[in-house]
Amino acid sequence: MKVLTLIPIFFLSLAVCSAQKESLTIGPGDMLHISVLESADLEQHVRVTDSGDASLILGGKVRLLGLSPDAAAVAIEKTLVAGDYVLNPHVSVTVEHYAKLNVGVVGQVRAPGSYETDTPRSILDVLALAGGLTDMADRRITIERSDTKEQILYFVSNNSAAALKEQAMVFPGDTIVVPRASFVYVLGDVGHPGAFAAATNDSNMTVLQAVALAGGTPPNAVPSKARLIRKAENGAYIEIALSLSDMQKGKRSDLPMQADDIVYVPFSYARNMLISINGILAAAASASIYRF
Repeated sequence: MKVLTLIPIFFLSLAVCSAQKESLTIGPGDMLHISVLESADLEQHVRVTDSGDASLILGGKVRLLGLSPDAAAVAIEKTLVAGDYVLNPHVSVTVEHYAKLNVGVVGQVRAPGSYETDTPRSILDVLALAGGLTDMADRRITIERSDTKEQILYFVSNNSAAALKEQAMVFPGDTIVVPRASFVYVLGDVGHPGAFAAATNDSNMTVLQAVALAGGTPPNAVPSKARLIRKAENGAYIEIALSLSDMQKGKRSDLPMQADDIVYVPFSYARNMLISINGILAAAASASIYRF
């Protein structure tokens, strides 16, 4: 009767473990708790060797490197069956302590570096360790898993509810890469011409947003003759007429900008005709970078 009452409890625990499936795989130095339902004598606490093996009380060494706890339990069950130690074993494996490894955080954070951890942590927690994102950070970051080299894209939202709800997990040994945001340029007759990082909540920038960051257009400017300079796929620069004044009045839809786009607002009709693409590109190359 005791065995019959224990079996449902055991399978209930397996169901819970399955529902909370581990994403972090077993690695060298991890401390495991191994239990076998059919034999309490086979319960043990064992550390995974540098080569990725665990030494069982019965069955000798079994390779568990890179396996999830559920997969490790299956591997141990097969070892016990193959050695005729247990006819139909039900094994449970849990990771009591993960080996301390470093999480690398590089790129546009205030304190890039390597941070020691022995447990999975949320992405916001790890970014906080690194001082948070800089004003130049692109919110589209990459997490690379240490074991599989899988790259996970994660967007750091400015919306607190979304940021807390949709957090990715970072595991010991992972690397986080925070790239620099792309830049757009607003030159000519605007409040403060220069380069602006597309560090908005969606890491995109529109023409009106960029012009607003540049201080807008003064009364003497000629926004109706504005130009957009964009680099084509073949590397050549193309010039696009931009009806900025109609956009500002709501008569035309705002236009999304691409990385390295240049908006040029002329000072007058005559000066607009005199300035070439090469002149605008040269001005962009020496433009001041603004951080917002």
